Amino acid sequence: MAALNEIMLITYADSLGKNLEELKHLLQKHLRDVVGGVHILPFYPSSADRGFAPIDYSVVDPAFGTYDDIMEIGQEFELMVDFMVNHISCRSRYFQEFREKKDQSRYKDMFIRYRDFWPGGEPTEEDIGRIYRRKPRAPYVVVDFPDGTVEKVWCTFDEEQIDLNVGAEVTRDFIRDSLHYLAEKRASIIRLDAFAYAIKKLGTNCFFVEPEVWELLEYAREVLKPYDVEILPEIHEHYTIQLELAKRGYWVYDFALPMLLLYSLYSGDNRRLLHWLKICPHKQYTTLDTHDGIGVVDVKDLLSEEEIEQTKDYLFSRGANVKRIYNSMAYNNLDVYQLNCTYYSALGNDDDAYLLARAIQFFTPGIPQVYYVGLLAGENDIQLLEETKVGRNINRHYYSLEEAEKEMQRPVVKQLFELMRFRNSYPAFDGTFSAASRGGHRLRMTWHKEPYRTVLECDLKTHQFSISYLDPNTREERALVL
Repeated sequence: MAALNEIMLITYADSLGKNLEELKHLLQKHLRDVVGGVHILPFYPSSADRGFAPIDYSVVDPAFGTYDDIMEIGQEFELMVDFMVNHISCRSRYFQEFREKKDQSRYKDMFIRYRDFWPGGEPTEEDIGRIYRRKPRAPYVVVDFPDGTVEKVWCTFDEEQIDLNVGAEVTRDFIRDSLHYLAEKRASIIRLDAFAYAIKKLGTNCFFVEPEVWELLEYAREVLKPYDVEILPEIHEHYTIQLELAKRGYWVYDFALPMLLLYSLYSGDNRRLLHWLKICPHKQYTTLDTHDGIGVVDVKDLLSEEEIEQTKDYLFSRGANVKRIYNSMAYNNLDVYQLNCTYYSALGNDDDAYLLARAIQFFTPGIPQVYYVGLLAGENDIQLLEETKVGRNINRHYYSLEEAEKEMQRPVVKQLFELMRFRNSYPAFDGTFSAASRGGHRLRMTWHKEPYRTVLECDLKTHQFSISYLDPNTREERALVL
């Protein structure tokens, strides 16, 4: 099945309205021609990380609704859902039975026990130094068994999220059954969350380990082939990984674009962005904002170290209501790979700069995704940030149904919706792309598919832009009016 080349909304089940019923209302009443797809972030019962510590894939968290709601959305919109291939909640029945029965459990091989993985049961300092880590120590959680014994079990992220032994037969059965179930619930694309962490192998950094990583991807693809469902591996790392994935026919994320575009709009320099537009994959989902932060590691070697630091400095000096401390231990955030800020606030809550950023995203090769906060040109939520002391919550505002509908009346949001409708409906975006410099701070982006052609002309320094398109009936050039 070919992916729908229309803009996809990213949202939590309880962030555009308080549940799936209210989300459906907004989609059907206001967004039917604004977005063609919806990525609903994890809606399963979960014990941590805003849904990313799944307890049970077979049910929807009752606070959000039911699978009937999910399937109804999937009937009207292309639907993307998440499968956490790297881990599962410690409160899942699988881990609970393992903790209760230990070696007598059906699921004893489903998890990575230090005693089995490391020679001697413990990693050496050299082993620990080699691992691609999210914590300052070896990745594990201590498990106390009823028989009085204690073991370390691999845990990359939060202690609620226990890593899976993806090579074990019992885990492969779990992966297969879960993917089949989600496909049967009208998912068109399944995102493999934290995919690069899934393979653990002695003597490696345990991140995107080749060739095993390709075998796991192929397994997931083959499992879903009868359902005609695509997979999207989620990986934040060097852009060359995305290029290799795309070369092998997989969908990828363009996580480089957000920082590249910020650098370009801050500096007025088109060179780095233009280089990326000429080499980026075309089988990709483009982003400016997601439920996580703005990726930094993704632009290594696309921006120099000096340019990356310059972009960070610009963000904290020119962005609206954003401070370095929000990306620190004080706000439970030590992720050096990401910056926490809404994209609108990163651009100083400036309507012109923000609309230009979205125009460039929509003209970039790939299928655009727009995060729900970005959909409403949302500012940093300092109140939620301070209440929770969680850095990422600056970009995770909860919109009530009434608030979302009110925000949709703002001029910048109305203009954004018009831009999105054009991107969804004009046939040239299925054609051939080209980009060219119009001087150091000007850029031209063109899509052409006979008899259609559309051109974005923009000034990265002044943030002024225009979009023209060819009317196939009159053969006249028209200007898109926002």
